[in-house]
Amino acid sequence: MAQRIRIGLIGAGGNTRLRHIPGFLALPDVELAAVCNRRPESTEAIAREFKIPRTSARWEELVADPNVDAICIGTWPYLHGPITLAALEAGKHVLTEARISINLAEAKQMLDAARQHPSLVTQVVPSPFGLKGDRLIRRLLASGFLGALREVQVCHFTPALADPHAPLSWRQDASLSGVNMLTLGIVHETLLRWVPPPVEVRAQTHAHIATRVDASGSRQPVGTPDSVQVLATLENGARASYHFSGVTLFGQEGSIRLLGSDGVLHYDLLADRILGASKQQKQGPMRASELPEIAIPPEEARGWTVEADFIAAIREKKPIELTTFEAGVAYMAFTEAVAESAAKGHAVTI
Repeated sequence: MAQRIRIGLIGAGGNTRLRHIPGFLALPDVELAAVCNRRPESTEAIAREFKIPRTSARWEELVADPNVDAICIGTWPYLHGPITLAALEAGKHVLTEARISINLAEAKQMLDAARQHPSLVTQVVPSPFGLKGDRLIRRLLASGFLGALREVQVCHFTPALADPHAPLSWRQDASLSGVNMLTLGIVHETLLRWVPPPVEVRAQTHAHIATRVDASGSRQPVGTPDSVQVLATLENGARASYHFSGVTLFGQEGSIRLLGSDGVLHYDLLADRILGASKQQKQGPMRASELPEIAIPPEEARGWTVEADFIAAIREKKPIELTTFEAGVAYMAFTEAVAESAAKGHAVTI
C-alpha cells in the first residue's frame, strides 16, 4: 500500500484553491489534514468546504502538528522563509508557492536549511509559463536548432495594475513581497530552463501609478514598480533584454524570443504557441511576422503535475525537476540584482 501523506495547508488563496487543493485531492492516499489561513473565519470556511478535519489559528501550531507530514505554503512571500525553516526543523516536507522568498539572503537560508535536511523534499511551485512546450524547446535547443545563442528578448505586458483607483496590492507592498516585482522572477525562471544564467544586469524601474490607498484607507507610495526594463549579459556572452509592465490596459503580450546564429524560436507564453525557423530546415532569413508555427507534439506537452510530483518525490524519492530551491535562489539573485541596479543607477554583477 502507498504511504499515506498528510498535508497541512498554510494560506489558502487563489492558487491553492485553484490548483493545490484539487491536485492533492486527486491523488490516492493523500489527505488534507489541517489548514491555517489569514483569518479564523476564512480558515473555518476552507475547512468546511474541503472537509479538512483540523484548523489552526497560527501557522506555528500547524507546523508543530505531529499529524502533518508535509506543508503546502500558499501565503504571500514574506512568510515563505520563516514557515519553510520551521517546517524543515519540525521534520516536514515543504512545497512553497512562488516566489520563493522576499530577497536573496532569505532564499539562501531556505536552501541551506533544505541541504541540512536531505531526507525531506523541498519544492517551489514552478512558473506555469512555458510548461506546455518546455520539452519541445529543450529538444530543439539540444539539436542545434538555434546554433549559437546571440540575443534574448523577454516581455510581459498585463493590465493587473492599470486601474489607478484600485487599492494597494500585496504585490506592491514591499513588506509582503520584498524585492519581487510584477512577473519578472517567474518569467525569468521559465527562461532559465532554456538558456545560461545572466552574469550582469543594468535596469531601470518606474511606478506610473506612484501611490495607492492601503487597507487603512490612507494613500501610500507603492513599494514596487509597475514598469521594469532590464539589459543583461548571459554567461555565454549572449545579450538579453526584458520589458515588463503591469499598466497596459490593451495590447497584452507575454513572450520569450531566442535568436541564434542559425535560427530563432519565439514562445508565445499567453497562447502556448511556438514559432521558429532554422538553417537546419533549409529556411532562409524571414521577418518575425513570417515565422511558421512549430506544433507541440501531444506526447511532449507538459501539464500541471506539481502536486503529483511533490508526492512522488516523498514516496518514491523522485528528484524534483520543477522547481528546486536552487532554481529559486537563481531567480532571486536576478530579481535582487535588478532591484539594486535600478536603485543605484549602474550595472550589477550577479
